[in-house]
Amino acid sequence: MSRTPIDDTGLNLMFRDARTQNSWHPEPVSADVLKNIFDLMKMAPTSANCSPARFVFVTTPEGKEKLKPALSSGNLDKTMSAPVTAIIAYDTVFHEHLPDLFPHTDARAWFTGNDDLVIETAMRNGTLQGAYLMMAARALGLDCGPMSGFDVDMINETFFPDGRFKVNFLCNLGYGDDEKAHARLPRFDFDQVCGVV
Repeated sequence: MSRTPIDDTGLNLMFRDARTQNSWHPEPVSADVLKNIFDLMKMAPTSANCSPARFVFVTTPEGKEKLKPALSSGNLDKTMSAPVTAIIAYDTVFHEHLPDLFPHTDARAWFTGNDDLVIETAMRNGTLQGAYLMMAARALGLDCGPMSGFDVDMINETFFPDGRFKVNFLCNLGYGDDEKAHARLPRFDFDQVCGVV
């Protein structure tokens, strides 16, 4: 079945013209927009539909103050000024939901008692879902600023004190100030990093 590709306007919005943003306009991002982002990203694939990512959208001054001590100095100002900071985490017992999410076989049994497989699967698929979140945000006209550079233990203790969820990475969301965005950095050519066999 042939499908109609996204046109250049959409490709430019999501890939070619998009930049990692570090400066933000003060325009807020509504809860409805965040829900729309989630409703798009959740449709993208994960292995066995396991969907291990969990999200906390930090939008309030009180939430940002809780986040602030865990941030590296290089991430502090841009995060405090962003309308939203998404904490992308993963569920360490995501497989409890597999009877509902993947009901045609006993997929939960694949993970029960296999902690290494649980964490490997949660990290891989949770990272995919974090990337899907960014693509959905861009598709809806927002900008993104994904980040490492934070105290993992502090984020987990502050936002996930029961230990079930674990932070993967952070991503600022909002409407970036393009005049302050860095120029596009180099990218590899196909032949440098790809093979066809």
